[in-house]
Amino acid sequence: MVESFRPGYMDELGLGYAEMEKLNPRLILTSISPFGQSGPYRDYQATDLVLWGMGGLLYVTGDPDRPPMHVSHIPLGYLMAGMDGASGTVIALYWRRFSGRGQVVDVSIQDSVIKTAWMIHEFYSVTGKEFPRSSSKYSVPASPVQLQLVWPCKDGYVLYMLYTGAFGAEEDKRLVKWLEEEGLADEYIRGIDWAKLDWRDKKREDGERIMSYLGRLFKSKTKAELLDEGYKRDILVQPVATPKDILDHPQFKATRYWQEVEHDDLGVTLRYPGRVCLASETPLRIWRRAPLIGEHNLDIYEKEMGISRQQLVALAEAGVI
Repeated sequence: MVESFRPGYMDELGLGYAEMEKLNPRLILTSISPFGQSGPYRDYQATDLVLWGMGGLLYVTGDPDRPPMHVSHIPLGYLMAGMDGASGTVIALYWRRFSGRGQVVDVSIQDSVIKTAWMIHEFYSVTGKEFPRSSSKYSVPASPVQLQLVWPCKDGYVLYMLYTGAFGAEEDKRLVKWLEEEGLADEYIRGIDWAKLDWRDKKREDGERIMSYLGRLFKSKTKAELLDEGYKRDILVQPVATPKDILDHPQFKATRYWQEVEHDDLGVTLRYPGRVCLASETPLRIWRRAPLIGEHNLDIYEKEMGISRQQLVALAEAGVI
């Protein structure tokens, strides 16, 4: 059983776990609520925006000289809680196979959001400082340097983060070679020892100067050109895809991810996401549009539930259906 009512509501209906367990000790009850089933906030209601703020990620999202901003119009907090609920339920099902008993899975949407905030809480624990809001840049801890993450190119944007030290030195060398071939390198960029480069020893201007070489390279190419060259050169540059890019992406076309569904009532054919996974024995497919309200009432009531036409009329007159 999966429910997302306010805490205590299921108990009021007589459907709480304590009662349901008596009928079926193997029952798994997964409850998803804004702040979980316990604690001082358990009875508080919240929107996705509130939970995004209460989870901490809102604080570090947006431009540093403006207020925080919501990540998306899509309710991401709810989606993350749904994934956590699914994961918790699967774990409970696995445990039931060996114990023979069910259990309660208590999902707090706030907890789900907190996990997505990367390292901002750990950063405060270690440094005692708030992680800065830096928009399309990454503020290097314990350094004034900000590294560009989102870069403009000829026809949009690409994502690239410059890693240094032992982790990124080899890629950095390949990047300099690319700059040389494009006629964009000079003695300064060639002379950097990427394995020993420590941003904590650099000024903000040093970071901006190094970033300027990459900026000129990316602005001279399209997203497709940068992806193709990055793949050939083993450099992790990736396009920022627009909705049109996603709809026309050759990978999705090759795997038939998008499926055309006819809507006779509208006289159009709409494109839908096809499936979340590929199953060899039970392939998923969209075989029809969503039903209109009441479209299949007779099929369900008469054929599956055995309710007569006269009974249906009575139920309709009573406002039941």
